[in-house]
Order: sequence, then structure tokens, then C-alpha cells
Amino acid sequence: MQVMTPRGPALVEIDDVADPRLLLVLTHGSAGGVDAPDLLAVRAAALAVGVTVVRVTQAFRVAGARAPGSAARQDEAWEIVLDEVRALRPGPALVQGGRSNGARVACRTAKAVGAAAVVALAFPLHPPGKPERSRADELRGAGVDVLVVNGDRDPFGVPDAADAARLVVLPGEGHDLKRDPARVGEVVAEWIVRYA
Repeated sequence: MQVMTPRGPALVEIDDVADPRLLLVLTHGSAGGVDAPDLLAVRAAALAVGVTVVRVTQAFRVAGARAPGSAARQDEAWEIVLDEVRALRPGPALVQGGRSNGARVACRTAKAVGAAAVVALAFPLHPPGKPERSRADELRGAGVDVLVVNGDRDPFGVPDAADAARLVVLPGEGHDLKRDPARVGEVVAEWIVRYA
């Protein structure tokens, strides 16, 4: 399904379950897609515990761009997509999330879209080699509980446990979280069901 935004169309893929406990909306990072190994693992684990999963390819990626542009424009487009998704699936509580840049969007827009919680996979705490440019304020400013799942070898850094409701650091994982994506899915599914 396509949702038109001021930045062009976004693509929405919905995996429904019967009588969903929760609605989980996920998106990708700057250069990736919704078929990243960690996102697919989270999708599978969430479906297995009775959660409807929506994966959103944001408009900038549909247009072929590798950079999302301004945060304000990206967030505006995200909120339009979420309004449409909620109109289609109004019942269950909403948890939203994403990997890397998508995790940042989910944190920044959580309150605006009425999310109960955020799942932040590979949250990019700072640009590689530039710890002075911290994005921890986005985690702290989410206004809802945030689960952060990062690898201990992530060049974008690992957030402080105090900046999230729960921080899970997976040994041996880098920014792509692809060594053991099934473990990422298990961590997320176990945590999100409390918001059902």
C-alpha cells in the first residue's frame, strides 16, 4: 500500500494476525530497507506472539535517496503515514520503532502519534568517531518507554542505560545487528507484549 506524503509516496506492508494484542510499526535506517535481517527477525517474533506488524519504507527511500533530509520533514512524513496506518488499524495499542535513523524518527515522533513505547534498534548515539555529537536527547525526549538494542561493536556508539527504559547490548554485534538477528527478535517480542 502507498501513503502519499509531502516527500512523495511511502510504502506500507502489513502483516496481520487474528485478534492482535498490539500494533508494531517498524522502519529502516538511512541507507537500508525494511528487509534488514534484524527487522525481519523482529517481525517474525512479534507475529509469533500475536502482534500485527507494519513495515514502512519511508518516502525518501522510495525516491531512491540514501539520506533522509531534514528531521522535521522526515518526521512530518512519518506522522502522515502513522495517521493512515492508525485509521486502518485503530484497535490495538501502538508501539513504533526502527533501526538506526528509523529509531531516531520513532523516538522523535512517539508522543505525536500516540505510541505507547518505542523500539530502537542500533540507535546511532553519535556519528562514528564523533562522540561529542551525541543524540541522547532524542532518547530522553521520546516521552514514552524506549527499548534500545545495540551491539557492543557499534561504531555509532551505545547509549547509556539511564537514557532508556531498557538497554540490551548484544556482544559481538555491530551496527547491522545481523550476527544473531533471532536474538534481537526475541528481546523485542518479550519486551513489547507488556504494552498490549
